[in-house]
Amino acid sequence: MQVEKPGLIVAPLTPFTADLDVDEGALRREIDYVVKDCRATMVVAAGVETQEYTYLSLEQRKALIRHTIACVDGRVPVMAGISHPSFRTAIELAHFAESLGAAAVQLLAPLRPFAGPPTQADLIAYFEAIARESKLPITLYLNPGPGADVSIADTIALAKLPRVQLIKESSRDLARVSRLIVEIPAMPAISRPCKCCSPPLELGGSGATMPPPASEIARHIIDAFVAKEHERAATLQLQFALFPSKWMHRGLAPVMKAAMNVIGVPVGDPYPPYASLSADEIAALAAALRTTALAKRFSVTAAA
Repeated sequence: MQVEKPGLIVAPLTPFTADLDVDEGALRREIDYVVKDCRATMVVAAGVETQEYTYLSLEQRKALIRHTIACVDGRVPVMAGISHPSFRTAIELAHFAESLGAAAVQLLAPLRPFAGPPTQADLIAYFEAIARESKLPITLYLNPGPGADVSIADTIALAKLPRVQLIKESSRDLARVSRLIVEIPAMPAISRPCKCCSPPLELGGSGATMPPPASEIARHIIDAFVAKEHERAATLQLQFALFPSKWMHRGLAPVMKAAMNVIGVPVGDPYPPYASLSADEIAALAAALRTTALAKRFSVTAAA
């Protein structure tokens, strides 16, 4: 799989209607923002937990993948999330994504349903079972908690599978990220966390992946890095010092949804019963965002 370097892979947040279906109109407006303003090099459809896809039925999840691909409308490639404890369901989602024109699939290294960490043999068997059935390139998604805590040795073993062509690393551990970059030099390694956008680029990583609106700040960092304006890239990286970490005890999805709402690209509230930030928290978040590259969004919102 050819990946633009450094790339910016963006996972749009999922807006819901009052009936808890996907709000197609809000999703379309958000994806336009992601493609035009964040200049995403790839969009993720229903692939990461921040997208709240785990609350959806299988048919609703398929609808989210379909809506995302339709809204992107060929402007950039789409990578569809197919993570599921059952390899048969993951294969079903892979075939569905391929039929809609997805460029790749993203697959979380799974936990074992009967407890205990998966062995290397477990992980390889799971990925091989899906790779045999799908022609699409696979992104190995590493996110301990929702998925398995995969060792470096096991990550290297999985990266040797021919169909695994990209790694999405979510550990926030720069020592781990840098080792993977060195140990698997031919494998594009994309770092997720906001606080790790610039450092992995300096270490030779292939880019970043995150939800909006953090992705707009990341776009400025990547542009500065490409222009060799390293001091500017470092200054921009400091914009992640407070956002979103100061409010992360509320959860990444609630923080990012609140941020999108205050910059004028509304995506609604988290899936219930989980609540949005309080009014005071939203005011503090807005004040912090006014000190970042998102500041211009507030003048646009006020004018509207």
